[in-house]
Amino acid sequence: MNKKLLYILIFLFGSFGLSAQTVDVNASIDTNFLLIGEQTQIELKVQYRLDGDPVSVKFPALADTISEFIEIVYTSNIDTIYPDATDLSVVEQIQKITITSFDSGSYEIPYFEFQINEGLFQTGPLHIEVRPMEVDTAEAIFDIKAPIEEPFSIIDWIKENWIWIAIVLVLVIGGIILIFYLKNRPEKIIEEIKPDIPPHVISLQKLLKLKEDKLWQAGKVKAHHSEISEIIRDYIERRYQVNALENTTDEIMQSLRFHSIQPDLLTKLNQVLVLADLVKFAKEKPLANENDMSLLNAVYFVKGTKQIIQPEEDNAE
Repeated sequence: MNKKLLYILIFLFGSFGLSAQTVDVNASIDTNFLLIGEQTQIELKVQYRLDGDPVSVKFPALADTISEFIEIVYTSNIDTIYPDATDLSVVEQIQKITITSFDSGSYEIPYFEFQINEGLFQTGPLHIEVRPMEVDTAEAIFDIKAPIEEPFSIIDWIKENWIWIAIVLVLVIGGIILIFYLKNRPEKIIEEIKPDIPPHVISLQKLLKLKEDKLWQAGKVKAHHSEISEIIRDYIERRYQVNALENTTDEIMQSLRFHSIQPDLLTKLNQVLVLADLVKFAKEKPLANENDMSLLNAVYFVKGTKQIIQPEEDNAE
């Protein structure tokens, strides 16, 4: 009861803060009747009048679903229009939500809540009925006819498959020639010397490539943070012999306490790993600067903890 009273007071004082501006919020749906799997659009609209004071409009925060049975397919950007060309003080902001459902039944879409300046405004609820596909039971059901068998003809089979037969013959003959050549070829033993690349060089190259790929700018935010997490975990495993690829973030941070790492580097590492976990498992949506900062912190940690190998000095006198 106290919570409901608080909402009423917020609404009254928020409306008073609009300084007599007229505000109207509305939610409408293209159709109330759908077949299973079909889509329809909900339009959210806010209309207000500018009387000199700025107006701050915050649309409802939407997840992947509206309810257990109604899924959100797409959420558009918020468009701002001026419906009356002769009166530019009247402003409309519109957002469209594409929804669908895969369960038949009659459902209620609850109200949408907008925060306008300090006030809360609600739309009315919407209703939607999802119907299953209708099956015409009056039509007779027939058995599936069995395929008609024709007599086998080797000549017809060769005509239909001569290309594949030719390819097989070429491969067989080529294989025989290759085997004969390999058996008679003198063996050469070549010892391949692979340079020992330091872990920080490999990790910095991967982070540079990730920056150039611009995954989060293309909408692949989860892939961006997953790549950062995997690169930095692989670096920790190679640099400190910690099972970072299998351990949780807390376990990694606990293990690194026994190594001489500066506190600010540990703080940046914790930010990188925790944000990656939130994006992967809690569907967090970071801001643009957070996406860039996570990559920069990963580079900063690798550079600050790289192992410096001293060149060997000649002992000969």
